[in-house]
Amino acid sequence: MEPVVTITSGAIRGRTEAGVTRFLGVPFAAAPVGPRRFRLPEAAPAWDGVREATEMGATCAQSPYPAPIHALIGSDGIPGDEYLNANVWTPDPAASGLPVLVWIHGGAFVRGSNARAIYDGTAFARDGVVMVGINYRLGVSGFAEIEGAPSNRGLHDQIFALRWVRENIATFGGDPGNVTIFGESAGAMSVAALIAAPQTAGLFRRAIMQSGNGAIAADPEDARTVSAALAAELGIAPTAEDFAKLGPEQLRTAQNAVALALMTDPDPERWGRSVIQFGGGLMSLFPVIDNDIVEGPPTEVLRAHPERAVPLIAGTTADEFRFFTVPAGLAAAITTEALPFVLTRYGIDPAVAQTYSAERPGATAAEIFNAVLTDMSFRAGTYDFAEANATTAPTSVYEFAWPTALPGLGACHVLEIPFVFDTIDAAHSLTGPTPPQSLADEIHAAWVGFATDGTVGWAPFTTEEKNVRVFDVPESATVTDLRPTELKALRQAIA
Repeated sequence: MEPVVTITSGAIRGRTEAGVTRFLGVPFAAAPVGPRRFRLPEAAPAWDGVREATEMGATCAQSPYPAPIHALIGSDGIPGDEYLNANVWTPDPAASGLPVLVWIHGGAFVRGSNARAIYDGTAFARDGVVMVGINYRLGVSGFAEIEGAPSNRGLHDQIFALRWVRENIATFGGDPGNVTIFGESAGAMSVAALIAAPQTAGLFRRAIMQSGNGAIAADPEDARTVSAALAAELGIAPTAEDFAKLGPEQLRTAQNAVALALMTDPDPERWGRSVIQFGGGLMSLFPVIDNDIVEGPPTEVLRAHPERAVPLIAGTTADEFRFFTVPAGLAAAITTEALPFVLTRYGIDPAVAQTYSAERPGATAAEIFNAVLTDMSFRAGTYDFAEANATTAPTSVYEFAWPTALPGLGACHVLEIPFVFDTIDAAHSLTGPTPPQSLADEIHAAWVGFATDGTVGWAPFTTEEKNVRVFDVPESATVTDLRPTELKALRQAIA
């Protein structure tokens, strides 16, 4: 069956299989190429006739992941200019009033797309939710701070997409007044920024942050330092006019060179304190304070504007940072002797290792390092944002604790995604061959319930009682004040 619906740009033809209808690669904005690459998003041009929407659309130009990460999750790279597109899965385009989930992918703001198999929205549509996956500008195109260009173009794309959802989602059976945004990693950091932004009022009712951080926002001077390095690498002036003359391959090559330089020499004197503190050597381009949509780090903005809070689920995996160190072999180099040095390099008082070691008897130096960095990069910033949100809106916190069968990775970054989407059969390169379907059923159902009417099924996280749902097998449990001694020690170590 090939249903046809009409959106603001024209008619599109999707495909229905097993009771779920998909409309894929639908442009929500004009192609951001040439001079338009460094402008605010504009409406997609209208088309005549019926446009086919049965194949994934283009993705923003990007480099493949390094081989060890690529082996776990693959890479993105569908060529084409119309990469500001959306995928929609719906139980029935003729329905009305269905809850809506809008997915914002991760990838450190330089990689990723809505086209990944583990982001397939079939299970959400099967369970009565209209799911939308969006793309946005990445890397230099989306986040470089450039003279003559608006800041945070990638975030502007996300807001533009949410406005497109508000205008068009009823066509797919969805309720524009019952939209929940959710994202992972850079997508979760985007969710935090969108909650705090004044321009998003009324665009969504609820939000979910998976493995994010509410503190991420670069100082504009620091961001311009990175852009100056990009321009020097390219031999151009750091202006929108000069950057716009270059193609995506040139931009990507310079972006990779600067990212490598930052990772190998994470000196705040060279790059700026905020780039090192918030990028952690893993991100060189990310949202910048612009006194517009990013008034400051999202947690600080939310504390100043508690009226912007929305019902929220926020959480992390138990072993986030292993994803970045174990596959690449970096963890193997962190010995007891090297641990103080590497912690200091990240701006952490190495004395914190004593607390983590006491709390984790028998843990290796690499395991201690990864635990500390997991908390610094993800858990502390997630809890801070949740606490700020909880002052005025219902807030729920979780930890995904089930460890993958792959050696050394534990419950690493990205691992919860196929369980949330109920796409574990497409994720065996990350989960191992026999991931527990019961856990996917549980966490997926929680996301569906939250998107439908705001229910989660476990005790809320409040400023007085910090309840955390720990997802695991053989059974999940709600824990109050999870690992407080470690978190307190970490905060003191980075103060």
